[in-house]
Amino acid sequence: MSDASSGIKLAVVDGIARITLDRPEVGNALDLPMARALLDAATRCATDAAIRCVVLTGNGKLFCAGGDVGLMGSAGERLPAVLTELIAVHHAAVARLARMAKPLVTLVNGPAAGAGFSLAMLGDVVLSARSAHYTAAYGAIGLTADGGLSWLLPRLVGLRRAQEIILTNRRIKADEAKAIGLVTRIVDDETLAEEGATLAVRLVDAPMAAYGAARALLHDSFDTAFETQLDRELQSMAAAAAGEAREGLAALLAKRLPDFTGA
Repeated sequence: MSDASSGIKLAVVDGIARITLDRPEVGNALDLPMARALLDAATRCATDAAIRCVVLTGNGKLFCAGGDVGLMGSAGERLPAVLTELIAVHHAAVARLARMAKPLVTLVNGPAAGAGFSLAMLGDVVLSARSAHYTAAYGAIGLTADGGLSWLLPRLVGLRRAQEIILTNRRIKADEAKAIGLVTRIVDDETLAEEGATLAVRLVDAPMAAYGAARALLHDSFDTAFETQLDRELQSMAAAAAGEAREGLAALLAKRLPDFTGA
């Protein structure tokens, strides 16, 4: 397990990496040391072959309050430079998590705002505690969206809803978040960790290369012409057929469970 003094805990057990945002005294708000630690954790998750699934959650009552407003308030005229460095490091971490060839589960244990909102939405599967709610928050302090929120929201809920969510800063409760497609499923607060662990165990035994390829296909599909996407699907399928599919088909024909961890 990593040192939590940076604001990030990373624990790897049985192929599952659990990243915990761990500055509960400030709502897990992001400062530069925390952003750097998140980048380190994301880089390990992306490059360590022993890690097959990643879970991201927060410690305490909030998932993540976004950027550290205390840091911003003390920056004075250096605010543009401070935010540029903070966001650049944070964005590198977000890109690693988005592009890694492994499934990402986000367990939203409480309210998520600003950069915390975008982190929550980053998961392939997003389990939301019933007490969680979501707010863009940027406009309230004269800033604009970061962490990929302006990219994620239109794809999840459509442009018109995304415009309203970002421009009005209104709070979206868990029930509405599920109804409009922001989250995958709502879970009672007391069972969130258990349900997340069950899901991670299921994903860690899955064909990782195939899931990584599926992530990439879905991620790029909005910016790819239909015929181009068809060709990418063909190439992806051929690559899978030369790898994990052999174990999957052999297991199916032998009427046994597949072992993709050794494929």
